[in-house]
Amino acid sequence: MLNSWVVMPTCLPAVLRRCHTCGSERFRANGKFRVNAHHKLLDAWLLVLCTSCGETAKLTVLERANVRSVRPELLDRMHDNDRGLAAELLQDPALRRRNRVALDWDGAWRLDTGGSDHLGGEAVDVSVRFAAPIPVRPVRLIAEGFGLSRAEVERLVAEGRLVSADRLSGLLSGDFSFVLKR
Repeated sequence: MLNSWVVMPTCLPAVLRRCHTCGSERFRANGKFRVNAHHKLLDAWLLVLCTSCGETAKLTVLERANVRSVRPELLDRMHDNDRGLAAELLQDPALRRRNRVALDWDGAWRLDTGGSDHLGGEAVDVSVRFAAPIPVRPVRLIAEGFGLSRAEVERLVAEGRLVSADRLSGLLSGDFSFVLKR
């Protein structure tokens, strides 16, 4: 029987960037945008707050973009401070590279296993789907899903009782599947 697990975001991830005021390394995004107009040119920023001192920093979304080149629905979403748009933009590698920031997903996701008993049968076939591209170690997901320690999961991989077509070491942010042989 195929079990389906889903890795779902619970909140926006922390933004890793150095604060110019206090030197802290963590900011939180609350979904607020600032849009500035200069005649026919637009600038837009996603605002993030330092978790230590509360200082506001701006992540550049648009820089001197012609008003006609910006989709009206995108502009409306920025004016409405759409948290969904903030989540989409934070996952954009080009935006992160341009602003020299990284994301920290610790505590910002959860694993939904469907609540079924996974360890009952001879072999358990599991498909893991990511609702958002959240980089997580597969060993950590499997350990959390089955209620095992990471060392136990790594031992199962070494013994060949936990197999997958995908690499189970390192980080994954895309869908994968595995089989646990009892």
